[in-house]
Amino acid sequence: MGKRLFFWELGGFLFTAAAGALLYGAYGWGGRWTAAFSSVNGSTWEHMKLLFVPVFLFSLVQICLLGREYPHLPAARACSALFGLALIPVLFYTYTGVLGYRLPWADGALFLLADLGTFWLDFRLLRRSRRTALWRQVLGLAALWGLAFCFVWCTFRPPDLALWQDPAWIGPGLPAAAASLPGD
Repeated sequence: MGKRLFFWELGGFLFTAAAGALLYGAYGWGGRWTAAFSSVNGSTWEHMKLLFVPVFLFSLVQICLLGREYPHLPAARACSALFGLALIPVLFYTYTGVLGYRLPWADGALFLLADLGTFWLDFRLLRRSRRTALWRQVLGLAALWGLAFCFVWCTFRPPDLALWQDPAWIGPGLPAAAASLPGD
């Protein structure tokens, strides 16, 4: 059972890495209709979306196929997804604060670290094989669906905060609210 779970989690990591890379450029290919699930700019929030969307889709498949074997999967996945999502801004603002500038390869490595952290924690939580209360599973599903809603909503209505602003667009003489969709 542990080996099967390992391969599921490895598959989730690889799927998220590949899908996140594809979603990075999907807005340029598909325009506004892809904005809800792809990156529309280089903001930290949009990089978080590149992690969340594949994790969310993989979670739906995994819950359908492994839900009976791992009934605590929704709560475990919600915790691990939140952990991976938190890693992105923490690591990004740490390294850019230390260096004073961004490195594109570091952004990619940071994404892979967050992806790895997500599925590592998920594997650890699922291996415990504890049955948890139904309310925790409902809360886990609500958290995943709530995050999905937030990512779509904030793509089209981004708050005027640094997390939603593209750092490449912000500079002397440039507007601070750079997180709006190009072409708006």
